[in-house]
Amino acid sequence: MRYAILLAYDGTCYGGWQIQKNSITVQEKVEEAAEKIFGRKTTVTASGRTDSGVHAAGQVCHLDAETTIPAEKLADVFNRYLPPDISVLSSAAAPENFDANRSAKKKTYTFRFYLSERRNPLKDRFSVWVKSPLDMSKLRHISGSFVGKHDFKAYCKSGSQVKTTVREVYSVDVFGQADKHSLDVEISVCGGGFLYNMVRTIAGTMINYAEGSLTEEEIARSLKEGDREAVGRTMPAKGLTLESVDYGFPLFK
Repeated sequence: MRYAILLAYDGTCYGGWQIQKNSITVQEKVEEAAEKIFGRKTTVTASGRTDSGVHAAGQVCHLDAETTIPAEKLADVFNRYLPPDISVLSSAAAPENFDANRSAKKKTYTFRFYLSERRNPLKDRFSVWVKSPLDMSKLRHISGSFVGKHDFKAYCKSGSQVKTTVREVYSVDVFGQADKHSLDVEISVCGGGFLYNMVRTIAGTMINYAEGSLTEEEIARSLKEGDREAVGRTMPAKGLTLESVDYGFPLFK
């Protein structure tokens, strides 16, 4: 029987989602837990491979197993065997043809940073400190440049092995909330799929523009001509979180 699980994890100590030889990964820990539960090696497939240091609030996975454990109780059983920085938030029976990766319609990522004169260690685990002055109106203005279908080859790591670098972005939203010492900013990007480093580079390009070190014309050229020199910096992984995955129907109650 096929099951779906909804995962949240702090990616700080992991080399990303996918199992690899030289780093501990989230998939490794989840599959170790699954083997203890079901008594055999079990492949757990995620909606996508979050990079090293990237977090998830709503990573969706599927797995196949034969068990008498009620589907909705699998979350609790998994959490007995998972480390504190990984948790299954919900579990459910899934359609037999459901594929967490291939069935995904939309994914939403949020990049978080904070504007402050001085670094705040309580914010540093899940967001990035930006000291430079930044024009929030410019940040919101440039967000629209990335919406639509574009060739994002300038926004992914060079040498990435993909069939096409064309991706469609459905929305880019900017939110800000001030406290006594800083302004917390979120850049939320929703799209059909993303290239390696794409969201972090979009965020860096938007920040560079809002700081005044990139022009709107340069950003337009980066999307039209794939000019890497017209793209901003790739922001650190710790500021990025996979928020949700949409399949066009509700998976979890």
